[in-house]
Amino acid sequence: MSDLFSVDHGEQEDEPASGQPTARNRPRSPLAVRMRPRTVDEIVGQQHLLGAGSPLRTLAGGEPAARVGAPTSVILWGPPGTGKTTLAHVIARGPGRKFVELSAITAGVKDVRRVMDEALSARDLHRTTTVLFLDEIHRFNKAQQDALLPGVENGWVVLIAATTENPSFSVVSPLLSRSLLQTLKPLTEEDIAALLRRAARDPRGLAGQVSLEDDALAHLVRLAAGDARRGLTALEAAAAVAQTGDAHPDPAHQAADDPADPPSGQAADAATDKTVRITLAHAEKAVDVAALRYDRAGDQHYDVASAFIKSLRGSDVDAALHYLARMLESGEDPRFVARRLMISAAEDVGMADPTALQTAVAAAQAVQLVGMPEGRIILAEAVVHIATAPKSNAAYNGINQAIADVRAGKGQGIPSHLRDAHYPGARQLGHGKGYVYSHDEPHGVAAQQYAPDDLAGTDYYLPSDRGAERAVAARLEKLRSIIRKR
Repeated sequence: MSDLFSVDHGEQEDEPASGQPTARNRPRSPLAVRMRPRTVDEIVGQQHLLGAGSPLRTLAGGEPAARVGAPTSVILWGPPGTGKTTLAHVIARGPGRKFVELSAITAGVKDVRRVMDEALSARDLHRTTTVLFLDEIHRFNKAQQDALLPGVENGWVVLIAATTENPSFSVVSPLLSRSLLQTLKPLTEEDIAALLRRAARDPRGLAGQVSLEDDALAHLVRLAAGDARRGLTALEAAAAVAQTGDAHPDPAHQAADDPADPPSGQAADAATDKTVRITLAHAEKAVDVAALRYDRAGDQHYDVASAFIKSLRGSDVDAALHYLARMLESGEDPRFVARRLMISAAEDVGMADPTALQTAVAAAQAVQLVGMPEGRIILAEAVVHIATAPKSNAAYNGINQAIADVRAGKGQGIPSHLRDAHYPGARQLGHGKGYVYSHDEPHGVAAQQYAPDDLAGTDYYLPSDRGAERAVAARLEKLRSIIRKR
């Protein structure tokens, strides 16, 4: 059986079609690089950006009126492995174009200015358009991003900038306003499956030397989690495991390969001799954990935290535990999680279950004392309590409305009988006069005005009828009737 990852240098390869790698150099590049699409039509996914007449298709020359009205600066925002680099390469393949790639991790202002100078010369002397692909643009500081502006504004380059972080926060406004922002989505499972099947049979990929069993394909698709590069890398690793190990580990396949029962026909011989079957066992051995998408300083931090809080509020305890696990497994500070739990207990559970806040505070303190990984158990208990508790945001709404009135200038005065009367001369000003001490009253509640005159009778706290707050609502009605002399 031929080796998928080496070349017999004793054999002479036929000259490939233009732009296609030879078998001799193919193994030197990762599968994800070899399988990079060469045209817009080869791109899988992102059809919301690549439809007929779309700016990206026009810029890539995929329309009859290519480059007429096409943007000269594009910012591609999306998760890893969704095609940002691929789109840049496809755009650069157009006639009269030169591709230059910079990484914001290693490049500086000098590099940017050098590219701009060379691009200007190429345009004026050779009528060549430079496509500048700048990866990780969010890592550029303001001065570095400002260095791009002359080239973008004057059309010296076609800038394709890629980022995994929200450009609204990471790209300077002048550059953002001069660019077309395109948001890429994670690939669907169907997209990933199509890519893996193509890579298995394509001459640039594994050239039909592997076949994927359905459960192995499903496993690789799941591990990819919408990331084409990860899926292709996992496929390449699984093919290596299958090629170097037992290609048919299950008894059924072993029986089929038994010399006492040889396969019949030339096709069967070819399948046995040349095709490596990738089984679920091979896929699991190659890659067994899907990498988590989570950046403690970026969008994913806020997106996952938002989903976590909304799952707690929505009483979906299972989703809340998922997002808790996602944060903890990604290295999130458990103290951040504990703070969010305390806020959720007060904002979303409130008086419907006052013990939820006690649980959240206790969890925060316990995590400080115990640490991780055992702290996950404590946080999980708090999550379960808050998610399954009855919900009320009455206290949250009450303080927000009270703050709104204060900001609107309401309630400037204080009733004179409530004013401080401990200092000399206060009584002469009428401070404290007529104040009724609540403990002297029959129910421990005095009938008197507490709110400023213009807010007297205003109800900020409107309790729900859920959980423990139902009893609070009944008691509150009696309290207000006594206080307001109704």
